[in-house]
Amino acid sequence: MERRDVRGHYEDLAAEYDEHWVYGPDYVPWMSARIMEALRLSSKDRIADVGCGTGLFAREVARSVQPRHPILCVDPSEAMLRQIGTPAPEGLTKVVGSAEDIAEGRVGLPYERLDALWLKESVHHLAEAGRTLRSLAARLAAGGRILVVMLPATIRYPLFQDALTRFEELQPDPEIILRHLRAAELDVELTHVEHELRVKRDTYFRMVRSRYMSLLSTFSDRELDKGIDEMREAHPEPVLVFPDRFAFITGVRRGEG
Repeated sequence: MERRDVRGHYEDLAAEYDEHWVYGPDYVPWMSARIMEALRLSSKDRIADVGCGTGLFAREVARSVQPRHPILCVDPSEAMLRQIGTPAPEGLTKVVGSAEDIAEGRVGLPYERLDALWLKESVHHLAEAGRTLRSLAARLAAGGRILVVMLPATIRYPLFQDALTRFEELQPDPEIILRHLRAAELDVELTHVEHELRVKRDTYFRMVRSRYMSLLSTFSDRELDKGIDEMREAHPEPVLVFPDRFAFITGVRRGEG
């Protein structure tokens, strides 16, 4: 199995990232709305998107919430953050750092406490998820909320079989993340949301070839070519239709805000 540096993977993908992740015009608004609902966001909240990438969801949330305090777009990849714009759009502030950097205080934030933060599809990159999530939870104000958005332990994407198998080997179970947040003395809840994706077959194959998921960075070019050949045979239909299902793990710090 070929292992690539995760930060290097996103540095390489940065310029094309939005193209790969905007499956259709309704995807980002749909996911952003689910994040806003789960965190009960308001304009007065001090908010952070940890592992924001190019700020796809933070930008949408800022447009909807109109925050009094800029949303902190936190990511270790400067190339990804550059896609947000320089200077950042109104309502956003860029912070170069990883979740671990923020949790351990190696990178400072402009807000002493946060009222809400989310990590979308980045928790599997944490080397010590329990420790990092506990430290992030400690940054919350009383009544503050944390949301971990992640894929479940199995997915129904039209990927080749070796990719699906490797995903199941590497993906943490949402129940484990829930237990980490409970250990941080948060009131926790696990729910699921689902969105139907419709992607042109050739578009999706290009996304896979470009390694749009970090999982795919563990495959060599030759392995990817073989996998895409397998996908072509299994999916002759011009448009691929499949469910995108997510676990939403929410934790709330006890006390009044």
